[in-house]
Amino acid sequence: MQKKIQRLTLLFVVVMGLLTALPVSAQAATNQVSGDALYDAAACPAPPAGYEEFVSYPGLDMTGSLDGCLYTRVDQSTQTPSGAYMETGEEVFVGRLNGGPEGTFATTYRFEAKFAPDLTEIHGRCQHPIVAGSGTGGFDDATGRLDFKDIIGEPVTYVYRGHLKLT
Repeated sequence: MQKKIQRLTLLFVVVMGLLTALPVSAQAATNQVSGDALYDAAACPAPPAGYEEFVSYPGLDMTGSLDGCLYTRVDQSTQTPSGAYMETGEEVFVGRLNGGPEGTFATTYRFEAKFAPDLTEIHGRCQHPIVAGSGTGGFDDATGRLDFKDIIGEPVTYVYRGHLKLT
């Protein structure tokens, strides 16, 4: 019986030690992210210094795991007669992860969509790998990727999910 109590006490101490260590290492872990976004020039008025040319679209107001603004610079776009559309470019995010410290990170992106003959979007999606070494502040040394899916409606909203690793 004494041996059983000692083992349970040891197990309790080990579990409590692990639980107190988890919050410290969680920042260095990979963070699953998700949320919604929509274009909102009032909430996202201007890109940060050094990214003044990132105004191809109004700022994208992001909520959820990421809270802030995403600014876009289109580098290349093509559209086929059948309505397929492809676009590539660069972006910068300014904001916070789960209420943490503010910072920035840059992405490259690839957008694919299908448009009807009247140019209304039928569906769209894009992939946004984070540019290594681009993070500042709360996103210093961030790596990862965000994926967006366009939810067609009035207005069009964007659902994102992905992962960010902070070191």
